[in-house]
Amino acid sequence: MSATPSSYSITMRLHTVPDHGVVGAVATAIAHAGGIVTAIDVADSSHERLVVDVTCSAADADHAEVVTAAVRKVEGVEVYKVSDRTFLLHIGGKIEVTSKVPLRTRDDLSMAYTPGVGRVSLALARNPEDVRRLTIKGNSVAVVTDGSAVLGLGNIGPGAALPVMEGKAALFKRFGDIDAWPICLDTQDTDEIVRTVELIAPGFGGINLEDIAAPRCFEVERRLRESLDIPVFHDDQHGTAIVVLAALTNALRCVDKKLADVRIVVSGAGAAGSAIVTLLLAGGAGDVVVCDIHGILSADDDTLSPAMAELATRTNASRLRGDLHDALRGSDVFIGVSAPGILPAEWIADMAEDAVVFALANPDPEVDPADAERYAAVVASGRSDFPNQINNVLAFPGVFRGLLDARATEITTEMLLKAAQAIAHVVKDDELNANFIIPTVFHPDVPKAVAAAIRGAD
Repeated sequence: MSATPSSYSITMRLHTVPDHGVVGAVATAIAHAGGIVTAIDVADSSHERLVVDVTCSAADADHAEVVTAAVRKVEGVEVYKVSDRTFLLHIGGKIEVTSKVPLRTRDDLSMAYTPGVGRVSLALARNPEDVRRLTIKGNSVAVVTDGSAVLGLGNIGPGAALPVMEGKAALFKRFGDIDAWPICLDTQDTDEIVRTVELIAPGFGGINLEDIAAPRCFEVERRLRESLDIPVFHDDQHGTAIVVLAALTNALRCVDKKLADVRIVVSGAGAAGSAIVTLLLAGGAGDVVVCDIHGILSADDDTLSPAMAELATRTNASRLRGDLHDALRGSDVFIGVSAPGILPAEWIADMAEDAVVFALANPDPEVDPADAERYAAVVASGRSDFPNQINNVLAFPGVFRGLLDARATEITTEMLLKAAQAIAHVVKDDELNANFIIPTVFHPDVPKAVAAAIRGAD
């Protein structure tokens, strides 16, 4: 069996014969089925029966059913109920609104609400520049989606996207102490999305676009950046690009290569791939080749869509043609933001010596990291069960913390570059190695360093 992540953790409520020895038999059955027992609690005990709650991890939903079936076969055990702990965590949602001020007396109420609040409103009408200082606007971000490109799940709509946006809001609070609000729009019309965000923007200090499909996301971001006086950040593009550049900076340090000298192959020409390429070039990359499902993008290919053609004009100076394997031959770096299983590990042997492989497709990467490690000097992925997890949580809380603190009206390429360098430098020279090129998302210095870099960017 593969690794057993907590996202497939279940709790089984068991009714058993009144013999505590049966608990050991249950644990053994789970282990034989490939599960991992994480907790056993006797909820009730009587002369007639035991009520036992057993929590265990499984590799996936199908494996959880296998584990449950194994427990059902244990003599003297009835599986009364099975609860998916991930679903239990989501009951009622994951975030809430709380008051920062006490509302215990009539006096409290008169200042927080009417009549006292009227004086504040009149003052803000006279001095709109004080809105960020005297309201939640100064610490609030709208997390906006149309549900069209949620995780690796596709176009699942605004309702199904809401748990993801809630989770993003929770991460903003945990890592940036920012109040974020999930905004799920029931439209995938570009004009409607833009206008809706423009209408709600007065209540927010920043806009985080999330899980909006390409190419619509590009136009939405461009138009909102032009029309709003608060920063607009598309995390699937710019958050990913920041963390990739940070990780690549340190990976190249490990193999003693320079960004300007290496040849980089990017697999995936969507929102993330385009943003990664843009930031790599801004950061000094000298040779970047992009591949999509049809092969290498080249400016002399007149069959490309306008977006692909524009990307091709900025890359592949040698006018290479062919498939991904052709692009990889002799290259130093592979960055995948495309699809699972498209990179046979053996192809990495055709890359340059001390190759760097970032397989970032989620939930399943372009190549199994364990297989890639047989050929590459440095391997990273989006997975938490392998070293070097490239995770956007390293970027967006600190980015917005810095933007809000600086009362910024826009976000610039210089800010993105500074954020990437800040993340990279959290890893000290004596810590850096092929299995540790990027700090953990729980490193307390990461959001502070990123926020400081954003505040200090020109």
